[in-house]
Amino acid sequence: MIRENQKILNRLYVLIDGAVLFLSFPAAFWIRFYLFQGEIGVPLKDYVVLGAVYTAAQLFTYAAFGLYQSYRRTRLRVELARLWQATLLDTVALQSLLFLSWGVHYSRGALMVAFFLSVGVLSGERIVLRRALRRYRRAGYNQKRVLILGAGPLARKYMREISSDRTLGYDAIGYVAAGPRMEGLRWLGSFDELDELLERTRPDEVVAALEPEDVQRTPDIILACDSAGVRLSVIPFFAEYAPSAPQMDDLNGIPLMNIRHIPLDNWANAFAKRAVDIVGSAVLLAVLWPVMGLCAIGVKLSSPGPVIFRQQRVGRDKKLFWMYKFRSMRLNDEESTAWSRAQDGRRTRFGAFMRKCSLDELPQLWNVLKGDMSLVGPRPELPYFVEQFRTEVPMYMVKHQVRPGITGWAQVHDLRGDTSIRRRIEHDIYYIEHWSFWFDVQILLMTVFGGKFINREENVREKVEQ
Repeated sequence: MIRENQKILNRLYVLIDGAVLFLSFPAAFWIRFYLFQGEIGVPLKDYVVLGAVYTAAQLFTYAAFGLYQSYRRTRLRVELARLWQATLLDTVALQSLLFLSWGVHYSRGALMVAFFLSVGVLSGERIVLRRALRRYRRAGYNQKRVLILGAGPLARKYMREISSDRTLGYDAIGYVAAGPRMEGLRWLGSFDELDELLERTRPDEVVAALEPEDVQRTPDIILACDSAGVRLSVIPFFAEYAPSAPQMDDLNGIPLMNIRHIPLDNWANAFAKRAVDIVGSAVLLAVLWPVMGLCAIGVKLSSPGPVIFRQQRVGRDKKLFWMYKFRSMRLNDEESTAWSRAQDGRRTRFGAFMRKCSLDELPQLWNVLKGDMSLVGPRPELPYFVEQFRTEVPMYMVKHQVRPGITGWAQVHDLRGDTSIRRRIEHDIYYIEHWSFWFDVQILLMTVFGGKFINREENVREKVEQ
């Protein structure tokens, strides 16, 4: 039933996408030449023919980009990114082909209108359908029946996730283990009974979350699922340390999983991010210098001492650098290994205002321009706390494989100040492993328009400024 529903939905997507792509050409023709009163060089029927050819090619590209596969586990932003990338690819190819066809003079303006019109409507279509499906699944419909193999921590964590978010559309029908060990879910039998259980329960998917001592059962599990024609997904027993989107390599037929795949290791990605950092920080410094000047005056008048406070932090590749901020506290003799509070007597009134609005962070734009930091990335930490957390928090040191940032995925989820270090690292690692240009844009937009530059913490666990 689930597979039939997915086929129907995919066909619906193809039909809607095809209609939108095809109609965007005559619509763009009308907008360009009638709404904006342009001179018509190529008649409407030629745009209609071009639209038909382009639609067929674009639907093929969408399929190649995985837009017509099951996206139950795919985030909306990933799907929209693929949509824009695929559409842009074919639009550039079309413009290039038309440029080489000297005898045909299609309006570049009309083609760009068609691009933005189609990709905008298709994005809206996917947002609406996603929300409709989430409501449908929350109501208990279109559920994928899942059989869980295992009863250890990974199996229980998977069960909690699919139970807490009904919009995912997963319904656990039971679990298979050596004995009844998991509360809240029905025990169906042991691993030796798997063939019979698959035949009797007929799940849509089997999820193997085996403990290390049960890993040797994997070949039998694969064989049983293949024989029953049931899809098998495996949660590796080392999942706590594995990436959510691992990269697979091949060594003469031997599959190799890269435990830590970092998109910014690619020189082209790193170059693009650094270029954005240089341009962005230079523009912001040029635009915000009056604000920074007022902050400097306010710091100088609020208490004696330097305007700029600098503190050593740990950056990319564990290299130390001096991070700059506007001084928000009175000079004190506290060590940099202590914590400060939101209601701290050492903080000046103007300093409290700056910290509330994150204005004290503006000098870090200079750190970005120098290359010590990035506009977006994990927040840098003091060396003392790095040494402490590296042994206490799993995968803490992974964050130092990229440049630290002024804002980040953890910060836009309000994970700063007196919040869980482990949750912050989880968000930082997710950002590092899923980095893309559009992901950075999303974080910057969330920071500015989501009010994430406003400090709302009641009890801020910030490091004391020397």
